[in-house]
Amino acid sequence: MMRIRSNKYGLLVCSVVLVLAVSINGNSITCKSRKSPCFLKHLYCPVECPSTTPSTSASKVCYLDCNSPLCQPQCRNRKPNCNSPGAACLDPRFIGGDGIVFYFHGKRNQHFTLVSDYNLQINAHFIGLRPAGRPRDYTWIQALGILFNAHSFSVEATKATKWDPQIDHLAFYHNGFQLPIPQDYTSSWESSDRSIKVERTSAANSALITLSETAEISVNVVPVTKEDDRVHNYQIPSDDCFAHLEVQFRFFGLSDRVEGVLGRTYRPDFENPAKPGVAMPVVGGEDKYRTASLLSPECKLCIFSSPAAGVLNEYPGVKNYGGALDCSGGLNSGNGIVCRK
Repeated sequence: MMRIRSNKYGLLVCSVVLVLAVSINGNSITCKSRKSPCFLKHLYCPVECPSTTPSTSASKVCYLDCNSPLCQPQCRNRKPNCNSPGAACLDPRFIGGDGIVFYFHGKRNQHFTLVSDYNLQINAHFIGLRPAGRPRDYTWIQALGILFNAHSFSVEATKATKWDPQIDHLAFYHNGFQLPIPQDYTSSWESSDRSIKVERTSAANSALITLSETAEISVNVVPVTKEDDRVHNYQIPSDDCFAHLEVQFRFFGLSDRVEGVLGRTYRPDFENPAKPGVAMPVVGGEDKYRTASLLSPECKLCIFSSPAAGVLNEYPGVKNYGGALDCSGGLNSGNGIVCRK
């Protein structure tokens, strides 16, 4: 494709925009130029990845890497990789954009900002407990609240008394309304402007959330196991296995001023306070990143400044009261809001 434009001296300048295409098993897939941001595109045909040939039900899925010179395929896990950058797992254990492991405990039944950028805010709702005689709460991430442009979106792990991996414990909400995404690994949902997409990556408890040209968020619901309880002496009660989220983030084009418990680790000038050589390096920041609710844009260091979320009514016949309803706090949030489509 050739474009002709005038420069500041009035001379005509020709530029070539490179568009790459690859044909795999008869399916032609077009990729953008390497100069522009491009997400990994799913391959829905059987194609050999660099190391294996996954099927749609396998633990890995194949993608086209549109940032590679020839749109080369690569394999990625269907579920979060808790040992890679951008991960938030366990109680909770983070791996920053700098590759350094750190723990951020926060407090139970409170919300903290994980990422705050000009067009993106990601908050987390923490659940937990404090056994008698312990100096702090044991905490896990139960829900994520996302403000993205004019959208509000949240995903939560619903409560489970006894853990059954065949039962789905994922709940999704968009602009205040619950999304009925069928329990099947081929199920998906997309906002009307195609800026948010949710794809189930297994029959239950796993999904990939894509924010157009901004982030990919892989989530998986897991319980606190009996072995974890034994090793760490959490003293988990018999009527709650504390189902929580394992999360892995992949970001595209964060600003140099990005903030948040995790977001700050992607800044080029960030110096991680986690002490090297310590088995469980704990970093603070509770006061800096505490926020009032799951979908609040405000904390002491937050910089999110996009249009008000929740103003897009995509559900005809259902009144949207505007604003970002916090539907993902669960029964313990105290907000008194129940959302249904």
